Amino acid sequence: MEKIFAILHVDSWTEFWWVAFGLFGQLMFTGRFLVQWIASERAKRSVVPVIFWYFSMAGGLILLAYAVYRKDPVFVLGQSLGVFIYARNLWLIRSEGKADV
Repeated sequence: MEKIFAILHVDSWTEFWWVAFGLFGQLMFTGRFLVQWIASERAKRSVVPVIFWYFSMAGGLILLAYAVYRKDPVFVLGQSLGVFIYARNLWLIRSEGKADV
């Protein structure tokens, strides 16, 4: 287990689980791009499905929590803006009545 801790630059199980949580958030961001790419390929045009914004919001909130835990002001500011933008897009979609996931 010491090797895994060294690779992840963690000193405790708490740190390990925070890194795992942060990696899950990053996975959400990867998932949103895969969803968008597949939807666009199927439609033969650029498409941004509603699920893209849900993946964005989930990934953004998870990474924001991780950034706050790590006390990284640059990361916190970046994720805060992203979460605001994702929430606004979801609000606009819901207002239009297009909330089909």
